[in-house]
Amino acid sequence: MNRISRALGGAVLATAVAASPLAAFAKDWEPQRPIEIIAPAGPGGGWDLLARTIQKTLTEEKLVSRPIIVSNKPGGGGATGWNYLKGKEGQGEFLAATSPLLIQNNLLGKSELTYKSFTPIAALMTEWEVVAVRADAPWKDGKSFFEALKAKPESMHIGVGPALGNDDHIQFLTLTKAFGGDPKAVKFVVYPATAAEQIPALLGGHIQAITISLGETLEQVKAGKLRLLGVSSPQRENEIPDVPTWKEQGIDFVFPHWRGLIAAPGLSAEQKAYWDKTLAKMVETPTWKKALENLQWELFYQNSEQHAAFLAEQTELMSSTLKDVGLAK
Repeated sequence: MNRISRALGGAVLATAVAASPLAAFAKDWEPQRPIEIIAPAGPGGGWDLLARTIQKTLTEEKLVSRPIIVSNKPGGGGATGWNYLKGKEGQGEFLAATSPLLIQNNLLGKSELTYKSFTPIAALMTEWEVVAVRADAPWKDGKSFFEALKAKPESMHIGVGPALGNDDHIQFLTLTKAFGGDPKAVKFVVYPATAAEQIPALLGGHIQAITISLGETLEQVKAGKLRLLGVSSPQRENEIPDVPTWKEQGIDFVFPHWRGLIAAPGLSAEQKAYWDKTLAKMVETPTWKKALENLQWELFYQNSEQHAAFLAEQTELMSSTLKDVGLAK
């Protein structure tokens, strides 16, 4: 079992996770002022959507006694908002949306912040990663594709966006190595506008494959224009029942494109317990479940203790993968 699979574990993907032992202290602390959820980017993106979905759910389900404010603080690939949170040490009313970029920015030398700069609170949702080719491409599965890539890497160009070092890139590097290829030999073409550029380039024959999140491909898959070679989920997805997981194809690889919450550094056990108890209730509510369905997100809940362990595992795996291609020291 690889490091990602160990980090996920069985309980992580369940719709509810047993309360942390910290929950026994939850009655000892409650927010004393309005709760601020920081979206470290502008309105409309994934972090903003997550923050506003949490705000809506906690408010409508009456799970908190204080009003909730969402504040957008874009800049620095999340660093502006996260640095603002870092300055709220010990204050449990301040939270921020987060994602693998918190890890990746540090490994790529773009930020000094790591998950250890904060108090991990929860993972909440995920999307899954895929490798897509044109529907008329000669490769029917991951094995045939990665064997062709291994044989002639110079003749195959892979679209990735918006930059190297993200989940899409790490997925493809990991798969290349797992199928026996050389990650350093892969010819990537970077598309800053992500799917808006990647998919037209693929359909136009300018590149041979793209590594991307599942949701961004569904329209073209349903239209019969793209074929998915594999998905990084632990089991097949309902929307693409004919697409095998990488595990089914002999690669022990489960890879979530997750988002969650961090809090300021220095939170007490009682403060963490409050959020464990509150968010465990939140993910079971009809409001939250309906929002995930509408946004085509999948539940991926981890409490504070589980999420901290998961972040450590993810950091180790991403560091190793990015070192393989010289992107991390």
